[in-house]
Amino acid sequence: MAESPAHRLSERDKPWMMRTYAGHSTAAKSNELYRCNLARGQTGLSVAFDLPTQTGYDADHELARGEVGKVGVPVAHKGDMHALMDAIPLDTMNTSMTINATAPWLLALYVVCAEENGVDPRVLQGTTQNDIVKEFLARGTYAFPPGPSMRLTADLIAHTVTEIPKWNPINICSYHLQEAGATPVQEIAFAMSNAIAVLDAVGQRVEAALMGAVFSRVSFFVNAGVRFVEEHAKLRAMAILWEQLGRERFGVRDAKQLRFRYGVQVNSLGLTEAQPENNVQRIVLEALAVTLGRDARARAVQLPAWNEALGLPRPWDQQWSLRIQQVLAYETDLLEYPDIFAGSHVMDGLVEEMLSGARDEMATVARQDGVDAAVAYMKSALVDSHGERIRRIESGDLVVVGQNAYADSEPSPLAAGADGGIMTVDAGVEAEQIAALVAWRERRDATAVGAALDELRRVAADDAQNIMPATIAAARAGVTTGEWAQALRDVHGEYRAPTGVGEASAPRRVSTEGDLEALREEVERVSDAIGRRIKILVGKPGLDGHSNGAEQIAVRARDAGLDVVYEGIRLTPSQIVTSALQEGVHVIGLSILSGSHRELVAEITRALADAGVDAPVVVGGIIPDADVAALKEAGVAVVFTPKDFDLTQIMRTVVALVADRHGVAAATR
Repeated sequence: MAESPAHRLSERDKPWMMRTYAGHSTAAKSNELYRCNLARGQTGLSVAFDLPTQTGYDADHELARGEVGKVGVPVAHKGDMHALMDAIPLDTMNTSMTINATAPWLLALYVVCAEENGVDPRVLQGTTQNDIVKEFLARGTYAFPPGPSMRLTADLIAHTVTEIPKWNPINICSYHLQEAGATPVQEIAFAMSNAIAVLDAVGQRVEAALMGAVFSRVSFFVNAGVRFVEEHAKLRAMAILWEQLGRERFGVRDAKQLRFRYGVQVNSLGLTEAQPENNVQRIVLEALAVTLGRDARARAVQLPAWNEALGLPRPWDQQWSLRIQQVLAYETDLLEYPDIFAGSHVMDGLVEEMLSGARDEMATVARQDGVDAAVAYMKSALVDSHGERIRRIESGDLVVVGQNAYADSEPSPLAAGADGGIMTVDAGVEAEQIAALVAWRERRDATAVGAALDELRRVAADDAQNIMPATIAAARAGVTTGEWAQALRDVHGEYRAPTGVGEASAPRRVSTEGDLEALREEVERVSDAIGRRIKILVGKPGLDGHSNGAEQIAVRARDAGLDVVYEGIRLTPSQIVTSALQEGVHVIGLSILSGSHRELVAEITRALADAGVDAPVVVGGIIPDADVAALKEAGVAVVFTPKDFDLTQIMRTVVALVADRHGVAAATR
């Protein structure tokens, strides 16, 4: 048989692992979805946990109200994990779990589930995301302060490298940094700085001889936007930088251990509510960024659904995203060639440009004494970058088809129908989960649970010990997610991450200075009429940690001349009402992206009325059209969704609401 020419591979490459990010309602219903997706050709699992599970609360906790089963599956104990993985072969399955603050706990539940099904933990394959730094920067599902959180991350890695050697114990997530506004250079630099901090921490908990094995098990979870040439260059730059770090900083010599291994979900930030059918071609182009070049090809890919800017995708929508991957892998000739960018002076130049910028940014982080100390700097930099992106959309410098250009559209038949084009979680799921939780607590061995929690607190207080053995023992005893996290909160306390709003740059980021100046004049006029400066409370109720939109609203309100009260994420309704009373605010803005808006907003508006707070309430988030009427009936004045991208216009509406509430005549202009 003749040899293949140099421009072709002798054998077609194997496809990457294909996943869909999924989980909702209950463990049993999510298991049904997983088995269905696997039957349709999905080759790995990607588990989405609900916000209470991610942040360490049981379903009956106050902060879990309205959040149970909404953005993922609730897993409270090993019984739930058994139901979630029922009939799924854990000895051969590759399971990715998007979990961070409670990663040691969820891995412990997975290990116990495997053991009780006769599977040796040493054969388990998969990934725990376990990247806590990016939670402080971008996603908000942290539970404990930075120091103890990094210790948990390091303990999990140190445990798995010897006890679960096929497991990827951490997924350094640049994905969420891009969602928070990071430029490609910032995404590279902050992710690599984060990885350095993690490896330094693990280096204090394992023998030096194990660091090569540790380095080889660190994977990355990256983002790929629609500028797919630039995004591909970013990945090549990350691979070069990662190998350099391994050799020069951590002394790794084995070429196999030095490989840059990454999985990807393509960009959700660029998905639009307006003309959502355009999201399909965006997703396809973004998938090319991580598959086109063989030398920097992703090991695993999960694609969002076309309608994720509207709400929770249905099984059919997830199937569509899986089919996109399958067409790309099996129908095109993508996997038949060597790296098609090899020798490209354009790609080489772009990669070098990104490497230079990333190294400079990493040096800035290092000068601040590492990642822990630099969190506030990185957070404010992300807020600034996100603000610049919004400015470019507002001004039209960055074209988003269907949103700020070519906005005329036929109604989408994809979003028509009784379900509004998305899946909704049954309102009874939360009560069902709470009842099941109560029953679980009643039938377990309370003495064994108490002893396990006591041991967990003891080990948590001793930094020299690894938390994982006590965590696995607690999982075996029947401890719940909320109890495990509370035991650690008892030792380490609560924590609130920096918001980045106070440090963000001043009004240079707005689209048109004249528009902002006119708004400032209107703010001054209304403030003078009501006797003091307009004050807005921007609140993030519940467990939704996606604060990018709330931060940009807070910054734009500040730039427009309003007094701003913004205390960050994870507020209870009572905390929001108390703050509104104490601060004497004129308007309250609530931001919710988790689907819990109906429950939480109604509870807040009732509490505000009971407390005598007479201020209009506006709500922003991923809110289906079908829910708007219910929110307004609950007392909401205006609802904003992702299609409302002009922040200055939003603030103009807010100021007009305050003026109307206080009987101030409308502006004449």
